[in-house]
Order: sequence, then structure tokens, then C-alpha cells
Amino acid sequence: MRLGPILAAAAFATLAAACSPSQPEQKSGDATSGPTTASAPAAPEMSAEDKQKLLASFPAPYNAADLANGQAKFGLCQSCHTITPGGANMTGPNLHGVFGKRSASNPDFKYSDALKAAGFEWDASHLDQWLAQPQTFLPGTKMTFAGLKDAKDRNDLIAYLMVETGHTPK
Repeated sequence: MRLGPILAAAAFATLAAACSPSQPEQKSGDATSGPTTASAPAAPEMSAEDKQKLLASFPAPYNAADLANGQAKFGLCQSCHTITPGGANMTGPNLHGVFGKRSASNPDFKYSDALKAAGFEWDASHLDQWLAQPQTFLPGTKMTFAGLKDAKDRNDLIAYLMVETGHTPK
């Protein structure tokens, strides 16, 4: 068994925990509203091989994505979002299970009016447009992220989120 991916994942988890605020940051229009859901029991960690098998089951271009680059790009997101099952909402909502959910559907998060009115289902296409230019894709969003311009980086990030948030292809 190769320990490199396991040690890298453990280091990433330790770093993410150390860098995450202990209390969610409150921002007008996109802050948490009240207590978050209780943490769910941790799911068993998928092996690197299992992650690669799941990745291969995704449609192109996500099936050929670089999960390590996607994880690195998620570093831009983790100051506002968590991806663990039952994880806390922060400045942004927890993203675990986001694929296939209707926009603004987390009852424990206060979304912008623009996102509440959007009415779409989160899928790779919507997430790609969102990540490219959030304010252009959905004027009125409170998300301050400027966007991820490189299409390959977005593909890698989306594939990483698919694997890490429990997405299974239909």
C-alpha cells in the first residue's frame, strides 16, 4: 500500500482544520442563520484507488481530471466552505451532497435573494459557470470569489468536489 496519498490527505485535513475559523464568519446576506446541523458520523475514508475508480465513472472531461490539482484549487474555497458530511456552514454553505440539489436549498444557511430566486439544480455545468464568474453568472450573489478563469482548473475542482462530496454519476 502506498502511503503518499494517505499522508497527503492527512496533512491536508490537518491544515484545513488549523486554518478554519472556529466560529463561522457572519456577513450580511450570506451568513449562517442560527445553528448548523449536527455533525454526521464520519464516512469511511475512500482509498486513492477507490477515488480513481469513481473518477473514471464520471463523464468527460471530469473522468480525466487531476484530483490533486482539484484539491489544491479547493484551497481557494475552504476559507468559506466545508465539504464534509454534516459539516458546518461558514461564510458559505457546506457543499457536501451539493450535486443534484436545488440552489439555495440548505435550510440552515441564509442565501442571497439572487440565489434563492435562481431555481436551478446544481450540476457540473452550473458549477462550471458559477466558478468561472459568480457575479456574472448570477448577478446579485453575495459570493465575493472573483472566479477561476482556467477551464482545466475548474474541471479538476469540479471533479474533486464530485468525488469528495459523495456524487455518484447517474
